[in-house]
Amino acid sequence: MKQIELLIADDHTLLRDAMRALLDSSDRIKVVAEANDGIEVMEQIKKYQPDIVLMDIGMPRMNGLDTTKLIRQNYPDTRVVILSMHANEEYVLQALRAGASGYLLKESRKQELLHAIETVASGGTYLSPKVSQHVIENYVQSVGAHKSPLEKLTPRQREILKLIAEGRTNKEIALMLDLSIKTVETHRTQLMERLDIHDVAGLVRFAIKSGLTTVSD
Repeated sequence: MKQIELLIADDHTLLRDAMRALLDSSDRIKVVAEANDGIEVMEQIKKYQPDIVLMDIGMPRMNGLDTTKLIRQNYPDTRVVILSMHANEEYVLQALRAGASGYLLKESRKQELLHAIETVASGGTYLSPKVSQHVIENYVQSVGAHKSPLEKLTPRQREILKLIAEGRTNKEIALMLDLSIKTVETHRTQLMERLDIHDVAGLVRFAIKSGLTTVSD
């Protein structure tokens, strides 16, 4: 039986090492690559064409949700399992809308992780048992309905929102993204209008709730 080729995407080296050690113990799974952020994920997928990406949400440069969308658009044969510490309904719905085939809590045991990977590799969808049933029901009802607030933003606006939530100034953001300060200000104004949030504290709360950043209040 062909091994399931898997890519681990997480910006914490220790967690990646632990996941690799755990997965390498399975005869059915072969870890072919690792990635620190979304940009590296896309580079590694192009190179290795893995069956599964085990994806963290809160990564630098490009987060797990935006990366998942790109994978579904460009590499439909590669399926994504989101690995998260959050059982919050909004996180799960965002992951499913982005195209993830699985959502697994980081507190899960080894056997659940292996089962999730096997299920998704076989074409199924897997959600951790602790993710309540009404999340699935609400998702089915929401398909084709109005977009969530986060989905109203462009990838660039989500990137800027994440940096704002992390306390970056317009000047710092402009330098990091190689943009003019005026362009950053324009994006900032537009994302505030789309979210109907008009203060930084509100943007920070929204970014945390939406899983763009893990900084605490």
